[in-house]
Formats: sequence, C-alpha cells, structure tokens
Amino acid sequence: MKLLITGGSGYAGSHLVRLAQQFGHQLSYTYFSADPLSGGVQIDLRRQDDVVNLVRELRPDVIVHMAGSNRSADMVTVIEEGTRAVVTAAEVCRARLIFMSTDVLFDGTSAPYKEEDPPTPPHPYGRAKANAEKIVAQWPNHVIVRPSLIYGLKQMDLGTTWMARSIKAGEQVTLFTDQWRSPVWVETLGQACLELAENEFVGILHVAGSQPLTRAEFGVKMLAWWGIEDRGNLRLAPTPTDAPWPLNTVLDITRAKRLLKTPFPGVNEVLEQGKIRSKMG
Repeated sequence: MKLLITGGSGYAGSHLVRLAQQFGHQLSYTYFSADPLSGGVQIDLRRQDDVVNLVRELRPDVIVHMAGSNRSADMVTVIEEGTRAVVTAAEVCRARLIFMSTDVLFDGTSAPYKEEDPPTPPHPYGRAKANAEKIVAQWPNHVIVRPSLIYGLKQMDLGTTWMARSIKAGEQVTLFTDQWRSPVWVETLGQACLELAENEFVGILHVAGSQPLTRAEFGVKMLAWWGIEDRGNLRLAPTPTDAPWPLNTVLDITRAKRLLKTPFPGVNEVLEQGKIRSKMG
C-alpha cells in the first residue's frame, strides 16, 4: 500500500511514519519547517497547486492528513486551507483520506461524546478543526479520526515536554483537576490509522483511550513515568471560570472497539505494560 502522511515530522505523525515503515508500506511524508526523520518532502500545504502536483507525482492509495498544529500563529489558515488542498489532491488521485481531528471541538457539557454528536467548538482551534471536518466530508472515501491527548512512553509528548521545561526553569505549572479527557497512546492511534487505511469504513471515528482522566491526573502520571521528581512549582487547581477550554470531552469509543482489531488500553494499562517491558530489557 502506498501511503502519504502529511505532518510526518510532528509527534503523532513521526510515530505513524515509523510504524508504517515497520509494516513495510511504501511511504512518503511531508513536513513544513523541520524534519527530524530526514526523509520527508518539504511543502506548505496552503499552496494547493503544490499539494496537488505532489500527490499526482506520488499517486498514494491513502493520504493520512495529520498536519495542523494548535501552536502556530496562522493555525486557522493552516488547518482549513491545508485541509482543502489535501482534499482536492485526494480527489485528483482518488485516494482514501484519513483526517486527524480532535476531541476539543466539543464544548465539554455533554460527555461522553458519540460520533453523531454535533461539534460545539469553544475556541478557534476547535472551530478550525470542525470546519476542516466539513471540508473532508465532501470527499466520499474519508475517515475523520478524533483522538484525545496523545502520549507515548519512548518519546515525551508535547504537553509533558512543556511541563518538564517549565518546571526546570522554575516556572509555575498548573494542572486542572476538573478537565476530563480520554488520553490515547500514540501506538494505539498509529495502529488504528493503518488499520483504517485498509478498511472500508467511511465517516467519523473516535480513537481514544478507555480510561478517562483529569488533566491533573494524567499530567502527574506522565511526570512520574519520565522520572521528573521535582514538583515544587506544580499546582493542581480547577479551571478558571473565564477559560475557553472545555471541561469534559471524554469520548465514547464503542464504535471503534466494534470496528477495529486495535486494542484501546487506558493510561494505567499502558504504563504497566511499559514497566514490564523495561524490566525485560
């Protein structure tokens, strides 16, 4: 199978690149500014003609569109215009399209959320992803994957990296005790994407862990896994009343469990497996 992964230099994208290589897929991936894997194609996904020309050249069977950071200054344009360009390219080569969305396009008032629940985005990132989902849905052969917080045990995730750096710098880090999420192991997400690449399912699929946790609980577990013991400037507190972040975006993963062979372990199970593997060398 010929795969094209956009955002292959990102946290989840680079894991998917490595996993696809392990499974022997014919693989290409794109990046925007930096390529830690040193094998991708640099491209600005907002340049539709460039995206279409690249896809015409590569002729992938499946495009996994993972690009679209919530940290860039031009986040909305990258997500919406980049997605429109990728969808146009998928139409040109008749490729199956898997789009990486998010759980925070829900406002957090009606969890657990099922796939058919309408998006109610509370902030610009959620709105951009919700708009991108509508663009993706115009191409019949698509899957919209909605993950939650993505983490791994071999490479520190972005949120934990921020916490570790801030703690080391002596800055206060606040973890919210009332924000509930469904953290998903990066290996689970990658396996699900590769399985969906060869599946005939069309529509929205929630791909998340089976153990709901607060941001505080999850953050403390990740700090412990990475051996960060100095937590003098770590604060656990409720979300400020004026914050735009949803309080509970726990995802119902019943459909994914029924559709896929990929297991959906919770954080505690993943950490326990990781400890066993570490002891075994």
